[in-house]
Amino acid sequence: MKALILTVAAGLVISASASAQTPNTVFLDELTWMEVADKIDAGTTTIIVATAGTEQNGPHMVLGKHKFIVTETAERIARALGNALVAPIVTYVPEGTVERTEGNRQRTGTITLPNEHYMKLLEYTARSLVAGGFSDIVFIGDSGGNQRGMMSVAAMLNEEWSAREAHVHFVGEYYSGHGFREWLQEQGHSVQDVGSHAGMVDTSQLLFVNARHIRTDKLAPFGGFEGSGVRGDPSKASAEYGRVGIQMKVDAALRQISELMAR
Repeated sequence: MKALILTVAAGLVISASASAQTPNTVFLDELTWMEVADKIDAGTTTIIVATAGTEQNGPHMVLGKHKFIVTETAERIARALGNALVAPIVTYVPEGTVERTEGNRQRTGTITLPNEHYMKLLEYTARSLVAGGFSDIVFIGDSGGNQRGMMSVAAMLNEEWSAREAHVHFVGEYYSGHGFREWLQEQGHSVQDVGSHAGMVDTSQLLFVNARHIRTDKLAPFGGFEGSGVRGDPSKASAEYGRVGIQMKVDAALRQISELMAR
């Protein structure tokens, strides 16, 4: 009995010790405020604010596609930088007008935030993080509608903070400069098959990041029917293509972050 009690006690000590350790994470919301403060004191003064969105992606792909993709890429970017954390992913972004029922993203489940409100969300996210001790805010967006607002907020805050040691870096190359579409064409796929929404690009990336978010029985050229919300042929996507695409986005972001922070 005594041996059993000692064994249980030792297990509890080990368990308590393990739970007291700071987790190996770059995600802000997985840390306590004291753990974040310690990291800032130790030099982790960069934080990534990544924007995703909640939009239709055809019959085969979940509405949170951008969130799952940018969570993966933001973590990779933060770990590569070595001095960065990732703020909670922004999933409410401009997706067109609420009233518009026609168009690429306007299907059941899509959530849109008018650009002026999206910009305020970004502005006060950045203000809060700087007030808490971060000095470099990095904006990356996984969708086209996210870009203009991020660029405008970065410019506005940088002008306001010109005399402070705080900067907002808009990393547009993450979205527009990675070259994944062109790479897919080099593999022999047509522009039509690569597509522009929920086609080979997005589907390949999500297959790599988390294939359970793809309904493989629904994969079909252009979604399989008129009005599916798919532009491209997701049936030609692959996890291996996605691995390449994810790394290209990460590499493009790291190149631009390095350039921006060297100024």
